[in-house]
Amino acid sequence: MKSLRHAVALLVPALLALGAALAFIVFGVARRVVTPIRRAPDTAILAVDTGAQTIELTRTPDTELPGRYGLFTTGTYGYVKLGAVLSADATTVRRKLLTQIESGARVDRDAGFSGWYYSSPSELHLRWESVLIGSPAGPCPAWFFPATSSTWVIQVHGRGVTRAECLRAVPVLHALGLPNLVVSYRNDGEAPRSRGGAYALGAAEWRDVDAAIGYALRHGADRVLLMGWSMGGAVSLQVAVNSGNRDRIAGLILDSPVIDWRTVLRFQAREAGMRAPLPDLAMSALSLPLTARLSGAEEAIPFDRLDMVARADELTMPILILHSDDDGFVPSDASHALQEARPDLVTMPHFSVARHTKLWNYDQVSWTRAITDWVTEQGFSASA
Repeated sequence: MKSLRHAVALLVPALLALGAALAFIVFGVARRVVTPIRRAPDTAILAVDTGAQTIELTRTPDTELPGRYGLFTTGTYGYVKLGAVLSADATTVRRKLLTQIESGARVDRDAGFSGWYYSSPSELHLRWESVLIGSPAGPCPAWFFPATSSTWVIQVHGRGVTRAECLRAVPVLHALGLPNLVVSYRNDGEAPRSRGGAYALGAAEWRDVDAAIGYALRHGADRVLLMGWSMGGAVSLQVAVNSGNRDRIAGLILDSPVIDWRTVLRFQAREAGMRAPLPDLAMSALSLPLTARLSGAEEAIPFDRLDMVARADELTMPILILHSDDDGFVPSDASHALQEARPDLVTMPHFSVARHTKLWNYDQVSWTRAITDWVTEQGFSASA
């Protein structure tokens, strides 16, 4: 009996320590989900040939893609543009530089590969102006590109990036006569910070985009299209089902969208080597008020409300989904499930090979045609 009591006395602290360690890990994973991140290096610059204007990078599923891209760098340049793949082997890829790098420039090794391509609205050579949109979070900066139609496009960027992500879509939409309002939202590094500075994965950010709809309606729009990129897709879908202005939302264009966060977070956890049930424990922690706050969230994350496959019956407007089946970051499964649930509303042309939010970069012709055809067929273009 004495030995049993001794064993229990040793086991209880061990179990408590194990529980505390598991809780620490779970809260850490949950915190990463809601903490705004800034771009981290994901490739290395191995060589720059300033004479030939080429650059050599470590080979990854992104850096080996054909097309035009951007590269965040440090040193003399903060951002450079990349063109075609010139050569590749098992570990490296050499690409054409579309930004002139001068001899003697310092280009540091760590870099971030990007689908942005354009980093500033002035690069589009279209008339534009900076505006401020009053939202529940405070004044949110936006870029406005005027055009002839009374149907405006409001573009919503994704997680961990800023509104420059959306600039690729402005020329094709502008060519259809559609004004573009490219917006920011709370905690994205440009708009105001909320009290806790955490993402709500669309559950709160939608209010800032709803304010942008109000701005558009006060400044000449009769109706709006929402275009959401990645998490911006989740935000746009929440606007579509929650906004008091939803009768003015004519349609949605979603590029590599988050349709259901559970699907995305489980996929990303597997890719990071996390085993079940850790992802579900982290989501459970985020879904309860007390543990959500311990995880860094301001409020509990309503994963059920953010699951737009489950809420498909609530959608009322036509939707164009552009999503590569080789996305690699936000799997296309939920996008396909939404199309299957609402074939009367959802158009989803097939794309593959392209990575996350890089459809324009990889196949600009097909991406542009998909948007142009859908906008025209829906009667949204200025000439329709």
